[in-house]
Amino acid sequence: MTKERELPLLPLRGILVFPYMVIHLDVGRERSMAAIEEAMLSDRIILLASQKETEIDSPNPDDLYSMGTVAEIKQLLKLPGGTMRVLVEGISRGRVLEFLEKDKYFKVRVEELSEEKRALTTELETLIRGMTHQFEEYAKLSKRVPVETLGTVLAVEEPGQLADIVASHLNLKVPDKQTILEAMVIEARLERLTELIMREIEIMELERRIGQRVRKQMDKAQKEYYLREQMKAIQKELGDKDERLVEAEEYREKVAKAKCPKEVEQKALKEIERLEKMPPSSAEGTVVRTYLDWILALPWGKASKDKIDLQKAEDILNEDHYGLEKIKERILEFLAIRKLTPKMKSPILCLVGPPGVGKTSLAKSIARSLDRKFVRMSLGGLRDEAEIRGHRRTYIGALPGRIIQGVRTAGTRNSVFLLDEIDKMTSDFRGDPASALLEVLDPEQNSTFTDHYMEVPFDLSQTLFVLTANTLHTIPRPLLDRMEVITLSGYTEDEKVNIAKRYLVPKQMESHGLKPDVVTMDDEVLLKLVQGYTRESGVRSLEREVANLCRKIAILWVKKEWEPHTLTIEDLEKALGAPRYHFQVAAKAPEIGAVTGLAFTEVGGVVLTVEVTPLPGKGRLTLTGQLGDVMKESAQAAWTFIRAYALELGIEEDFYDRTDLHIHVPEGAIPKDGPSAGVTMATAMASALSKRAVRADLAMTGEITLRGNVLPIGGVKEKVLAAHRAGSKVVLLPEENRKDLEDVPENVRKLLEFHFVSRIEDVLKLALLPLAHSDEVPGEDVSVPGHSVYTKEGIPVTDSRPEEAPVWKS
Repeated sequence: MTKERELPLLPLRGILVFPYMVIHLDVGRERSMAAIEEAMLSDRIILLASQKETEIDSPNPDDLYSMGTVAEIKQLLKLPGGTMRVLVEGISRGRVLEFLEKDKYFKVRVEELSEEKRALTTELETLIRGMTHQFEEYAKLSKRVPVETLGTVLAVEEPGQLADIVASHLNLKVPDKQTILEAMVIEARLERLTELIMREIEIMELERRIGQRVRKQMDKAQKEYYLREQMKAIQKELGDKDERLVEAEEYREKVAKAKCPKEVEQKALKEIERLEKMPPSSAEGTVVRTYLDWILALPWGKASKDKIDLQKAEDILNEDHYGLEKIKERILEFLAIRKLTPKMKSPILCLVGPPGVGKTSLAKSIARSLDRKFVRMSLGGLRDEAEIRGHRRTYIGALPGRIIQGVRTAGTRNSVFLLDEIDKMTSDFRGDPASALLEVLDPEQNSTFTDHYMEVPFDLSQTLFVLTANTLHTIPRPLLDRMEVITLSGYTEDEKVNIAKRYLVPKQMESHGLKPDVVTMDDEVLLKLVQGYTRESGVRSLEREVANLCRKIAILWVKKEWEPHTLTIEDLEKALGAPRYHFQVAAKAPEIGAVTGLAFTEVGGVVLTVEVTPLPGKGRLTLTGQLGDVMKESAQAAWTFIRAYALELGIEEDFYDRTDLHIHVPEGAIPKDGPSAGVTMATAMASALSKRAVRADLAMTGEITLRGNVLPIGGVKEKVLAAHRAGSKVVLLPEENRKDLEDVPENVRKLLEFHFVSRIEDVLKLALLPLAHSDEVPGEDVSVPGHSVYTKEGIPVTDSRPEEAPVWKS
């Protein structure tokens, strides 16, 4: 049943009124109050329509739902502040057909929709029962519907009225309520209402479960809190303290005493705060504790006081080592400057020399002379960058690198830190440790050395780094650039005898339980021991032979077969056997095609004999003796020079068409390489081809160019000492190496005759004997054209000799 009428309209925000619903409304908007006043002037009937958007303060017709509720104003109360409180009761649904007034208030033409009574059908009754059952469930869960109200609501028999009253008691959003209001068909309204109640029940069930879970967790947390508070109270009563708090306080006290830099202290306190919040059994807690222990163990402000006593330091260095004047002088310079400027950065010293010359023991002496702590780290075979810089703390079992570990071991920040065998480092997929050392060994950078594990900078600028190496060519150039290289050469025989007398013999006799009066060794016996039983740059083999000798004497002494006396040469040979090496290893007589050359290896200087034999052939060059690429190229350069200057050397220009040369360097099992044999090879070739013998007492070294220039070489001191050991009397050196002769000990310089050459012609004049002398050299049986020489069989050869060389003093 419908009828049309004109009514004022009251817009509602966030609320919807159903028919049969009584509710108070607070009205404050001018148009709304004007609409109520208009309704009060007539029959108190008004249309209530909800806004689509709650935020709109002054709605337009489009902002309002077209279906509303026709209601009667039961009571009107004006409140202070100009607002009204209205009590309204819904009568029926009303659909807006037209807006008649919009300015002062909304006046609309409404189609009033009244519901007719309907007989209950089975379907309708089923829908009502389902809806009422759901509403009862909703009332139980929500606890917002009182029991009395529930009974009153469910007593309503009219289906449409029941649906509207139930909907008014539901906590639904306005759009959902609007769908029920607009459902004119009772069955549709009941279905929609049942669906909304079921959805609300599901949401409330979920809320209830979440609420129970949260409440349970809160109860557990409150219980734990309560128990902890009780424990604290009990511990306080007993005088005990919380373990974590006690540990954190202890760490804070240690950090305060450690006198760390501010940056380190802040990092440590941050880690202590983390530790405080962790459970005692946490694995991360163990990591943090280890980290804090490392921070506290490092000597941030601890430094030993240097004993700046130059005389005492000099005495200590002389007491521990014989010779080594350069390095001793450098240490005394460092001490003198440290006395003048205490804040000077420590130098980075690199001791380079053959094995056994005392590099490692010298570093210990440096520490003793400075009265500093000594730390040693071997770099031999090191291939992991993390060994230097450490691992990050994210790795299981991470630790700082060995630099920081060494500093902790020393306990001071100004120790003497020995990095042994730096030339033996390698690199692989785990990084390049040599590059990691760049920061450590740079005086400009190592004041802020940062380890991956520590993550805070540590000052290494006061640490005196001493490095040792056997050779420089395997050390990367950027690393080498940061070091002050001090070369330690091999010892002379005189130095070895003194070292044996002062250090090795007393040490080994004490180790073997022999008293000084059991046996004495004079210089003659020690010299024989050095010359006949060792061949090395250092003194390790010498020490082993001394130990061997002591063992032999110890057996005889225990058997009571030894009478205390000074050791003789016969005793020496009886104990150690016949001498293994002979002092005179240079050629005993002049030879054709054999020249004594000098080479420098990791174990010091050595003597190499280069042999050349000409053979009938077609100009081929054969090289044997495990020669490296550089040495082979030197041979090729010498061969080319001989061919180019054949006439000047007294050799026929086309000799290579009929002659092959075989060059051999004896001791074929030992690899040999380097450019300094170029002069030796050229001399040997010239000797073999010109049939002129080479002086027996001469040794030479130098690099050759295609034009015959002699270039300088390295290791002059070691090579000269090797020539001296081999018994050579004359040494040929490149002119540019004249300045290096001052490194050679004076007593050795006096025993040798030196010639400095810049051209190969000078070498040949000095080295090759005149043909008159060469004719007497036996054993030559190869005929090479172009020479006035008779072989043993008497075959004459043509004469084309160069200028006669002078006769030298021997």
